[in-house]
Amino acid sequence: MPPTLSSLVHHSALKLTVRAGEDRLDVPVRWAHVSELADPVPYMEGGELLLITALKLDAEDPEAMRRYVRRLVGAGVVGLGFAVGVNYEDIPEALVDAARDEGLPLLEVPRRTPFLAISKAVSAAIAADQYRAVTAGFAAQRELTRQALNSGPEGLLGALAAQVDGWAALYDASGAVVAAAPEWAGRRAARLTADVERLRERAAPASSVVGGPEHEDRVELHSLGTGRRPRAALAVGTAAALGTAERYAVHSAIALLTLTTERSRSLHAAEQRIGTAVLRMLLAGEPDHARAVAGDLYGALLDAPFRMIVAESVSGPATRAHADAHARVPASAVKSGSGAKSGSGAKSGTGAKPGGVAKPSAAAVLAAAGAGGEPLGGLAETVESAAARSGEAVLVVPEGERLVVLAADGGAAVAACAQYAGALEASRTVSDQTAVAVADEYELIVGLSAPAGPIAAAAAYKQAEQALSVARRRGRVLVEHEQLAAGSVLPLLADDAVKAFADGLLRALHEHDATGRGDLVASLRAWLSRHGQWDAAAADLGVHRHTLRYRMRRVEEILGRSLDDPDVRMELWLALKATPPD
Repeated sequence: MPPTLSSLVHHSALKLTVRAGEDRLDVPVRWAHVSELADPVPYMEGGELLLITALKLDAEDPEAMRRYVRRLVGAGVVGLGFAVGVNYEDIPEALVDAARDEGLPLLEVPRRTPFLAISKAVSAAIAADQYRAVTAGFAAQRELTRQALNSGPEGLLGALAAQVDGWAALYDASGAVVAAAPEWAGRRAARLTADVERLRERAAPASSVVGGPEHEDRVELHSLGTGRRPRAALAVGTAAALGTAERYAVHSAIALLTLTTERSRSLHAAEQRIGTAVLRMLLAGEPDHARAVAGDLYGALLDAPFRMIVAESVSGPATRAHADAHARVPASAVKSGSGAKSGSGAKSGTGAKPGGVAKPSAAAVLAAAGAGGEPLGGLAETVESAAARSGEAVLVVPEGERLVVLAADGGAAVAACAQYAGALEASRTVSDQTAVAVADEYELIVGLSAPAGPIAAAAAYKQAEQALSVARRRGRVLVEHEQLAAGSVLPLLADDAVKAFADGLLRALHEHDATGRGDLVASLRAWLSRHGQWDAAAADLGVHRHTLRYRMRRVEEILGRSLDDPDVRMELWLALKATPPD
């Protein structure tokens, strides 16, 4: 530890005597400084032992001494050494009383002890303390390295917690706690998720300190990774600020965990190449070859039903404009048989369950997408992190501006994908300007297939692409293929091209009705809804069946088409459904 006033007093060669402040001798001394100025405060930094002979002080003036001592205390001076036998044979009582009143330690320096000896003693003690800290730091580095090699991140965190006499925790790219030491620290670390999210919003390397009256400890957060966007974070909790040796240990842990992270990225890239080969074989209809290549890495994924996810990153304004064009589509029209709802966290066919993986906030999702706002990478990290936490296999294959994911049906990865999409959907309506700016720059659209097996992988991929196409047209973030099969075809009629076709097909009939010469549009709607049954349709309209027959002949004459043609009847019915009744 650094030198203190107490260690200087007990230094056998200095012969110092305590005259005031006996209860404050355990204060560390940062330096010993000699000054005969009447006001040395402008040249103090705090933590110094000030040495004087009172050459320019009226040390016998009580009021002057009170002002002098008070200013020293205010500047952070930790002690005052007064040399006797130079200008004063003894320390004046005025100075002793002032020091005692202010609680400033006052040391009497005998004539035979030069100030230089005190300065050397302080300097030597500081150098020895720094040497001990460096030595302890190297020892800690060796221990941390040994634990990292033998026991992985968990062993490293345990060694770090012991070195700093506190706790340590590791977070993954999504902000979830991966490991903590001691075991109880996991609960403490989990409460810092919001702070980790804020740290991720900053360019790496980044760090922050969490502490204050509302916290039971002082926590340092450090980002990990060499890229612009942090891939992980380290938390270190202690009862007080870190010392030099503890700081060495933390920096060593950061370096070792960063190396582990970068190595993991290299392994991840190799795994991704294997995943790409497995996906190509599945899509080529070679499930047996795909199983052989997948091995233990992805084999479990092919032994149970899986979902195929296809995601694309597109420019925000175009997607947003399309979404605005379809804003009138009722929510009930897109509700699927699986119970999934656009942008909701409700239970759905994706396997998302209330009380399961916590739904990320829109801000958290945008933070995961990175400072550049690229949500494809954020989706990949979210899905992979969810799968890693639940211990399930997931296959993620980037394809330029597209991402293909193979994930277990009903698993955490599929649920995380739905939650991620829901949070992005919510970000379109939030008031936070940062979120809006990011959403305006990039948009994500996702298509999700129905559950399938290795033999039907190509069909599942086609389903995901079809769902992706619908998501693009509707301005939605996520569409499940099961929604298209279980829902109604009517929402598809909301497309602008369909509306334009309907307006053009029925325009002549609307123009006829506008003259007051008959209700051809309403009559056509009633006749088609009754499947061409004259009596039932006429009853609905409140007219005679001969009147209805006359009107249908007029429809044929005006449109130039025969109502006996089933294709014509189908086109007219769809046109009427795409046009709200008058």
